[in-house]
Amino acid sequence: MDDPKTVIYYNPRCSKCRMTLKLLQERGEEPEIIEYLQTTPSRAELREVLSLLGMHAGQLLRKKESAYRDAGLDDASSEDEILDAMMEHPVLIERPIVVRDGKAAIGRPPENVLDIL
Repeated sequence: MDDPKTVIYYNPRCSKCRMTLKLLQERGEEPEIIEYLQTTPSRAELREVLSLLGMHAGQLLRKKESAYRDAGLDDASSEDEILDAMMEHPVLIERPIVVRDGKAAIGRPPENVLDIL
């Protein structure tokens, strides 16, 4: 039987991303690295990740980024408005996200991802 594939949505400039990747590698994982600022997830991918996390889009949103204001988002923004903004401004997506074997976790703190390994 094949080992389950591990994917990390990653920003190399983010210390939590680097720490989470190192933690995975120390556990013998060699995840597929998706640098989501270069390869923006599709709406379907975002919906799938949100479903695995058990969250709505607003919970995965980095509200302190200037792109949040630039996109015209606020607490009343709809799911579709938030997903549109995330695809246009991927910096708004909370990171890192690790997906493995039908489960997902946000690496804040990095140890959160251990629950899905």
